[in-house]
Amino acid sequence: MVRKEDKDCCSSTGTSRPRCAVEAVLTLDDRGQILLPKDLREKLGLKAGDKLVAISCCREGETCCITLIQAEKLAESVRQFLGPLLKELIEV
Repeated sequence: MVRKEDKDCCSSTGTSRPRCAVEAVLTLDDRGQILLPKDLREKLGLKAGDKLVAISCCREGETCCITLIQAEKLAESVRQFLGPLLKELIEV
């Protein structure tokens, strides 16, 4: 059973839909780097050395959006999803 606090914040299950908002407009510099504004880093609890995973979504062969997820949160979501499946396979 999944408890409410265990659900992924962007999960589309349940009665409410995830709320998406434009948090910042970022500029790509000539070295290909972007800067996350300080207020956004603080809001997300990010600090130097934290790992982010970039996930791109494609529609009709073109990338339409990029999502950044903290690596440890993605890893935990994968564990929650695959853990029960792997446990079931081991028990067979």
